[in-house]
Amino acid sequence: MSGNPPSVPAHDPHALAGHRPVLVDEVVEGLAIAPGETHVDGTFGAGGYTRAMLRAGAGRVIAFDRDPDAIANGPSLVPDPRLTLIHERFSRMGEVLAERDLAPVDGITLDIGVSSMQLDQRERGFSFKEDGPLDMRMGQDGPTAADFLNHAEEAEIARVIRDFGDEPRARSLARAIVAARPLTRTSELAAVCRKVLGHHAGMKTDPATRTFQAIRIHVNAELEELEAGLEAAERSLRPGGRLAVVTFHSLEDRIVKQFLKVRSGAAPAGSRHRPAVAAGPAPTFRAVAKPIAPSAEELAANPRARSARLRTAVRTDAPVTPRKAA
Repeated sequence: MSGNPPSVPAHDPHALAGHRPVLVDEVVEGLAIAPGETHVDGTFGAGGYTRAMLRAGAGRVIAFDRDPDAIANGPSLVPDPRLTLIHERFSRMGEVLAERDLAPVDGITLDIGVSSMQLDQRERGFSFKEDGPLDMRMGQDGPTAADFLNHAEEAEIARVIRDFGDEPRARSLARAIVAARPLTRTSELAAVCRKVLGHHAGMKTDPATRTFQAIRIHVNAELEELEAGLEAAERSLRPGGRLAVVTFHSLEDRIVKQFLKVRSGAAPAGSRHRPAVAAGPAPTFRAVAKPIAPSAEELAANPRARSARLRTAVRTDAPVTPRKAA
């Protein structure tokens, strides 16, 4: 999620060109970009990380985004001949890079979650702060949030809100959502959440926050995309290539942490109570630092960055980890 100030009109590409993504200096440092290298920005958004990579000397940046608006705005946001824009989910970067004979690459960056460009557009339906259609689709295709909420079983809605929003009153919310059908506007869903959970002026966090987050994650299959994107990065990086992943949610960070733990061979050793298991595949990554959080200065400038975490790793020369049989 890029950290765009709320006052910047997200539909204006020229205004977005000045936006600064979260932890950008730390990402560039972790990538250790050498002149002429080829890097992938898996989540182009408003182009903030791409611009930073190019300023650091990258010879080429291949930028992916599932949102057609991001790709359409790309040439005006980053007018640089070293940029190649690709309208595709980052989970498919492995196939796309191979098809275009662009792999292996020197670095890959992923900024997980909804972008500020999307969040600040009421017509995209990601935010409850302003009324808009209940959409929430990053790629602008497939079922909307309204489709899900108006047709899913109550138990499924409760599961999504509980698992992806960590909402303890998920069952009560799901029951109220079903009773309020049909829902078509973000204001309608927010009103249901506030009625069930209680709401008063001055609350630090709006009670609708967890539910909106959970539904967005479900509609866009964000956790599945992340898992597939990490595997794609493993296939696409050269030995010594660097991976940088910025997350904004504990579920996302847990997936990245576990992936790097397994891929770096850092699984728990055996003990007298638990015999050691046979050695697995050779480590394909080496974690290079503990997770990095935004500085106090960055948080003061962009409160949306408060939950951000950056994890970086270096690709080893080991073969790609074999995929498990389905």
